[in-house]
Amino acid sequence: MLDLPSLSELVLLLPAILIGLTFHEYAHGWMAHRLGDDTARNQGRLTLNPLAHIDPVGFLMLILFKFGWAKPVPVNPYNLRTDPARGMLLVSLAGPVANLLVALVASILLGIGLLQLVPYAEYFYYVLYLTLQINVILAFFNLIPVPPLDGSKILAGLFPRQSQFIYGMETYGTIILLILLFTGVLGKVLWPLVSFVVDIFLMIGKVI
Repeated sequence: MLDLPSLSELVLLLPAILIGLTFHEYAHGWMAHRLGDDTARNQGRLTLNPLAHIDPVGFLMLILFKFGWAKPVPVNPYNLRTDPARGMLLVSLAGPVANLLVALVASILLGIGLLQLVPYAEYFYYVLYLTLQINVILAFFNLIPVPPLDGSKILAGLFPRQSQFIYGMETYGTIILLILLFTGVLGKVLWPLVSFVVDIFLMIGKVI
């Protein structure tokens, strides 16, 4: 039986999810633009408007399981001013890196004590903590080498000779991910890693 979040939990969780998804997809579009491909920009995806990036299924998975995904930013690898495989590796890596940077910022804000100076400090504390957690989750979840997640494109960039096989798995990718989610295999693998990295970020925030 699913442990559905309460209304109060959703109020805390939604800002964290929207921040994570938005910066993740914006980073993909930004890197593609920097490398010469304006497909995302031309389709209105080079934006910090979260509504442009929400995938209904991935969004629901994030709410229910804290593992999920956004609507992939369109990229034409042949527009990139570099080798297509290397370019897609950089574009794909930009999303998880952006999530880790957002997580780092959240941890610093948690650590410097400014929250004590603002109204509703407890609310902002939990939103920032969830922002830290969700962004770490998004970073590592998207590094899983299963299409359409970023990890598959990074893997294809590292092993271009196997890229056709890797991209050919995209038909089954979402099914594989849902099976991993619903069987609990994904949580058992990722949660220890996420908890470890979140603790490290919290320590960094306190030091800074």
